[in-house]
Amino acid sequence: MGGTSLMISPKILAINPGSTSTKIAFFEGDRESWRETQRYDIDVLKRFSGIIEQENFRLEEIKRSLRAHGTKLEEVDAFVGRGGLLHPIPAGTYAINDLMLEEMRACKYGVHASNLGAILAHNLAKEAGDKPCFIVDPVVVDELCDEARISGFPEIERKSIFHALNQKATARRAAEEMGKKYEETRLIVAHLGGGISVGAHLYGRVVDVNNALDGEGPFSPERAGTLPVGQLVNYCYSGKCTLEEMQKKLVGQGGLVAHLGTNDAREVEKRIAEGDVKAELVYNAMAYQVAKTIAEYLAVLSGQVDGIIITGSIAYSNKFVDMVTKRVSFIAPIFIYPGEDEMLALAQGALRVLTGEEEAKTYAY
Repeated sequence: MGGTSLMISPKILAINPGSTSTKIAFFEGDRESWRETQRYDIDVLKRFSGIIEQENFRLEEIKRSLRAHGTKLEEVDAFVGRGGLLHPIPAGTYAINDLMLEEMRACKYGVHASNLGAILAHNLAKEAGDKPCFIVDPVVVDELCDEARISGFPEIERKSIFHALNQKATARRAAEEMGKKYEETRLIVAHLGGGISVGAHLYGRVVDVNNALDGEGPFSPERAGTLPVGQLVNYCYSGKCTLEEMQKKLVGQGGLVAHLGTNDAREVEKRIAEGDVKAELVYNAMAYQVAKTIAEYLAVLSGQVDGIIITGSIAYSNKFVDMVTKRVSFIAPIFIYPGEDEMLALAQGALRVLTGEEEAKTYAY
């Protein structure tokens, strides 16, 4: 990969693969020129034995879009892909290297569509003339303090798996609104989506956060969250379900899905407006758990919090946000950033390296 020289408004292509789609966006500096979401027919994807085998197919689809938008590959100054499942690493923008590509292709740490992010970005960068290529703040970002790793069961260490890309991007945005650098702030960030993660950001590091993937924190639209351990163990050994069935109950079929049969907060609010008492109780309970988790991190930050950030798709709901903020507004000012603009966050991560604000990190052991 070529070196990175200082550029004022470099042209950046951001790539974010999903299970049945690929989002691509073209930026000049941090200004978006165009964006497209390529959605793939399930029958087409069935031709491939797995996610990694879709590499060439998705690559050609991206190049087709570039041609359609009149963007020449060689005009792009840098490429940035969504980071996939790697071993735990500090936050930052990482130059894509051979070790990273090898582990992504082998799905060493798990199978996920985001593993294609680095692979596609590298392929395009190479074809464009050995241009710089990066990933930014993958879900495995791990900056936990030592105390946060310890559980009461020595065989199980707490893990940092959360919405790092959006949490970091919104934390930087709030810090800028405060007139500070992210590295000067003490923040609590709650990402509210299909999964919910709440993190304590201390001077640029997420020193504690719930494992939003498989079993900590508030229950969410699709996840069961923290459960009473004794009752959970008894249920697992009751013979009522297999290991696979239990895993689905915790992730995918937990939370709102388990209680109400839907993962759509808008549908839940519609039911509440129609007088559904159960829907109202469950929805209130989810907000209650989010607020309670935010308050836990007040202790992590020793009672000194510059701001609380609420983001993710559920942050579009004034009703849900109000239920949370009425319980935690005494802690610090609230910043609401609905949605998760991952494409801009990816571009900004690459931009910080290209303009010399940050130095690209190297993925290694």
